Amino acid sequence: QVQLVEPGGGLVHPGGSLTLSCAASAMIFSRGVTNGYRQAPGEQREVVADIYSDGSTYYADSVKDRFTISRDAAKNTLYLQMNSLKLEDTSHYFCAYGPTWGQGTQVTVSL
Repeated sequence: QVQLVEPGGGLVHPGGSLTLSCAASAMIFSRGVTNGYRQAPGEQREVVADIYSDGSTYYADSVKDRFTISRDAAKNTLYLQMNSLKLEDTSHYFCAYGPTWGQGTQVTVSL
């Protein structure tokens, strides 16, 4: 059974950067897609970025050109590099692989 653990997150000023990581208990990147989501209180969950087994990626328009999703297969770890953070990026961020979800981590962008 795959488990996903997400350390990281935190408080950052607008324009700042933060890198989230998602560590998997097993090799998951060789097939399927690994997703990055976020959900703020009272808001719908939204896809932030996906990375597919072939390495191709997808980004939501709201984060395109600011966020980069990547993976280190040797470490079974997914990364989400977030640059030029905005107040509206404040949210709880999750990684997911199929039916398995990480516990998520809070990112707060504040003045």
